[in-house]
Amino acid sequence: MSSRRKVPPDEDLTTRARIRDAAIACFGEKGLGVTVRAIAERAGVSPGLVIHHFGSKANLRKVCDDHVRQVVYEIKKESVSHPSSDGMLRSLKEIDKYSGLLAYLFRAMQEGGELSRHLYEAMVADVESYLELGVREGTVRPSRDPARRARWLAANGFGSILVLVTMQQDTENPDFSQVLRDWEEQYVLPALEVYTEGLLVDRTMLDGYLVYISDPPEEER
Repeated sequence: MSSRRKVPPDEDLTTRARIRDAAIACFGEKGLGVTVRAIAERAGVSPGLVIHHFGSKANLRKVCDDHVRQVVYEIKKESVSHPSSDGMLRSLKEIDKYSGLLAYLFRAMQEGGELSRHLYEAMVADVESYLELGVREGTVRPSRDPARRARWLAANGFGSILVLVTMQQDTENPDFSQVLRDWEEQYVLPALEVYTEGLLVDRTMLDGYLVYISDPPEEER
């Protein structure tokens, strides 16, 4: 008879979540090349238990991707569908608690490859989804091309973070808490101005572009 204790389902789920959270932290701090053993040590379990729950390191990363995406989506969905000054100020006060999520996303984009591309495309789809919710709720203006607007916003978001990371002295081991604080100080006001009030005072360039794409000139031969 095996001496292995049968783990209650709720405890099993808690262990799985603890390993997932440890993996997110390790990947964010050291990059996606971190070993299963290092993740297991962080979670306080054996490497075998990590494999028991997730099958492989690649599967564990997929679970981490999905979890980080869901957390970010819920935060963004709430801010778009129920915008409030209190909620925004609360998020700014608690900004440090999101540094682990930012670190994970940055490392994932830095890694490249199929999993990273899949994560990015999924997050672009998430942006489109919560903006669509905002349009239905009347808190976001509709777009002529919701998919491209979502892609532009996602690219700008990741790009602004990349700039701040490259400005740090230690680009190999960025301080993501500081990155978020710098982002708040440098970008929140102009971002809110552009999102809320717009930038250009007339439609000249927009109208010109709409005419162009509806009837583009033939290429000169």
